[in-house]
Amino acid sequence: MTDTKDKMKLQTSDMREPKTRNGVTAVILFGLVVGMTGLAFASDPLYRIFCQVTGYGGTTKVAEAVPDSQIIDQVVTVRFDANVNKSLAWRFKPVQNTIKVRLGEPAIAFYEATNVSDKAIVGTATFNVAPFKAGEYFSKIECFCFTEQVLKPGQTVQMPVTFFVDPAILKDRNSADVKTITLSYTFFASDDQSEALKLKTLQVISKGQGSTLSSREVIPKG
Repeated sequence: MTDTKDKMKLQTSDMREPKTRNGVTAVILFGLVVGMTGLAFASDPLYRIFCQVTGYGGTTKVAEAVPDSQIIDQVVTVRFDANVNKSLAWRFKPVQNTIKVRLGEPAIAFYEATNVSDKAIVGTATFNVAPFKAGEYFSKIECFCFTEQVLKPGQTVQMPVTFFVDPAILKDRNSADVKTITLSYTFFASDDQSEALKLKTLQVISKGQGSTLSSREVIPKG
């Protein structure tokens, strides 16, 4: 009787062992994925590479110019969304809420940012489009994302975004039904505020010399 019980325990142990090993392997793999994702988000360059490779979060494509493809009369509505992280004392909004563009047709839109604080601040924007499946066909030619923007106290700038929607979207059965695409930006305070400190230093030196510092509006090129 004792031998029978020992055999049953041994069989039960053998059955559980593979499940335990599989569980440990799954935990390790999950940890690696989380770690790599966290590393990708740790800096803007890595974040950009990660998004371009994986298409994470509705990442758009980047094009140097509009390809010589035919412009199609089918129209898609592009909505514009703007967000600001709570750590950044800026006001940020799209100049236009929506525009309608034909597939393959280049279009330009503007976002407006205002520094509402009493000091110069450097900000950086991230972006995505929704629905995520449209990201593959939404190409930006010029934008202000991932470029540090320096705004003086009270300064307002308008930043352009030039883009087009690839007509190839109609050939994709999963994306052909997309009629509206939302382009969303979120501005964060940059970890590197050195440019803002330089601007502050120049202002202090200028005041000490009894002159007025003159500067131009910083309108990003892309």
